Formats: sequence, structure tokens, C-alpha cells
Amino acid sequence: MGAAIGGPLSGRAGRDSARRRRASVRSEHGRRRCPGTAASRFLLLAACPQALRGKQTIMGGVDNSHYSLVIAAAQAAGPCLPGEEAAWGRRVHGLTVDLHLIAQQARQDIERLESARTFIAFLEKVEIEESSRRGLLTLRLPSGESEPIRTEQKDTERGQALIERARSLEGRWVLIYRYNERKTGQRNQSVRMLAHLMDLGVDGAVPNNTAKKMVLEEAGGDVSRAQHAWTATGLPGAGPVTIDQLEQARVAAREAV
Repeated sequence: MGAAIGGPLSGRAGRDSARRRRASVRSEHGRRRCPGTAASRFLLLAACPQALRGKQTIMGGVDNSHYSLVIAAAQAAGPCLPGEEAAWGRRVHGLTVDLHLIAQQARQDIERLESARTFIAFLEKVEIEESSRRGLLTLRLPSGESEPIRTEQKDTERGQALIERARSLEGRWVLIYRYNERKTGQRNQSVRMLAHLMDLGVDGAVPNNTAKKMVLEEAGGDVSRAQHAWTATGLPGAGPVTIDQLEQARVAAREAV
């Protein structure tokens, strides 16, 4: 006689039933690990890194940097709850765009710093220039000369940030990163602009690597000249150097033939 109605299945029918149960369990397990399965495949993969194994080809046509931003945005957005996939997707999209804009600004700032000239000065005071609404810093160079330098306008985010930082460093030695900005409508004239400033303390102790970069810059990128100037003035191979020591090495690098 065959199995009674409702009794256990045997043979091929039983094996098929077992496979269906295991598949159901795996599917349910996947739903628990990666909530929001109704969201797009793209956002689902971003939110659930474990789902990426063996599925990288899905993202083959997407720029890697943008893909990384989406992953970071999905992690910042937090888990996607069932039924909130659309709202979660919009939040991830917004965060991705914000991160992209931040990355662009950071890249521009880094490029500006890399091309900037550096020098050391004592920051005497910070004012707001009435005509331009820029921050106006009065600097005293190690030679005793006074030199002004300006920030972007006070009503810009970057300008305000630099003004506030400069005010916090009044009465201290600072490392200045300077670039030139052409005056509007005057092609042959430029304004010295502040890209960044780094605190060197009240006594002006200069980090060793920073000092070496400044001497190399003064030597026009000539490593041999910079090394000769460094050793000739007796600067240490490690540890901070004084402003007087650094200025002596810069003069030596500039005058070396």
C-alpha cells in the first residue's frame, strides 16, 4: 500500500520536497542578511557586501570610484527596512552626490596645496578687508619684514573656515601655503592668497620633513643642492629644527651654484 495521506513522503517525491525546503531556508536566510530585496540590484549589492562574492561582473560598466561612493553612502544610510526601499534608495542617492562633491573639493584643495609656495611667518593679526570682504593676515617674516596675505571672501565656506583658523593662531609661528590669484580684469596683476596654514607653535619648531621640503623647494628641486645646504648648516637628520636653522639652510640652497 502507498503511504497514508499526510504521512511522510518517500523516494523521488521525498527528495524533491527536501530540496525545496532547503532552497526556501536559503532564500529566507538571504532575506534576513540583505533587507530590502525589492530595491534595485545595484543598491542591494552596495548595502550587502557579502552579496558581492561572485557577482562583480554585474558592476562591470560602473566607474569604480562612483561604485565606492555608493557603498560608502549605503553604509552611512544604515540598513534598509522592508517596505522602505524607495526612501532608502533616495537617501543613498543623495549621500552619494554629497560625497562626490566633497571628493571633488578635496581634490582641488590638495592640488592647490601641492602647487603652493610655502614659507614660515609669525602671524600678528587677522582682519577683514572692507573693500573685498576677504580675510587679511598680517605676517612678520623671520627677516623682520611684514607681509600681507588674503583669504577667500568671508561669506564663502572656505573663506570663513580659513579666517577662523587664522584667528585661532594669532601670536604664533605658522607655515603658510601661498598661491597667486589674478586680479579681476587685470591680467598682469595678482593677489597673494592663503591656501592653508599650519601651526608651528609659539617658538616656531619646524617638523623635520617639512623643513627638508622647504629647503628642496628653495634649491629648485635639485636634491644634491638641497642636501649640501642641509649638511653645510648642520641641520639634524631627524627631529624638529628652529626657524633660524631653517632660514640659514634656505639661504644656502638659494645661493648654491
